[in-house]
Amino acid sequence: MSPGSTSQTPEDAWPELNWPDWQDTGDTLHRWIQIVGKVRMALSPMVNHWWQVALYVNSRGLTTSPIPYGAGSFDVTFDFIGHILLIETSNGARERFALTAMSVAAFHSEFFASLRRLGIDVHIWTMPSEILDAVPFQEDYSHASYDAAAAQRFWHVLVQCHRVFVLPYQAVREAPDPARALMGFLQQTYAAAADGAGWDRAALERAPSPAA
Repeated sequence: MSPGSTSQTPEDAWPELNWPDWQDTGDTLHRWIQIVGKVRMALSPMVNHWWQVALYVNSRGLTTSPIPYGAGSFDVTFDFIGHILLIETSNGARERFALTAMSVAAFHSEFFASLRRLGIDVHIWTMPSEILDAVPFQEDYSHASYDAAAAQRFWHVLVQCHRVFVLPYQAVREAPDPARALMGFLQQTYAAAADGAGWDRAALERAPSPAA
């Protein structure tokens, strides 16, 4: 693929990502992302279903979108192309540091130091959520892996999932036939999942036998 090109083969678009091959990186990245998400949760107004906490897929990685702070805002991006953590504020200031092999404790320390240099003072509950045998972020030195290639493959999978499996509300609301638009989307996502996973669609789609 030439530099700057956006075309991809199906194999590139849906890269192989076996959990045992990148589990150490996945476990570390999970905790890093929770740290950033908890900052967003602490500073953002409550939204139904906790949508103010989630990070969003963008063209370089995962981003918080704007987080309100004082009279302005800032956002945080995991850039899985340049492999950096980028913090940008609405007044033009920015901080960044490399995503590389480092402990969760080191990431926590560097991230909050970066926020303080930008004049952002925020406190979070430092215990990871919904993780067995978790330890506070600032005390976690055991999770310290970062395989850049695996992290990028993970993001590529998220890009494709976002493209195929996310239906914008606006698209349904503005469709001439909203019900048909929704059903078409559901059929498309089913077909993508079934074909991608190699499901036996003939068996799945066979009409049930009449009751005796």
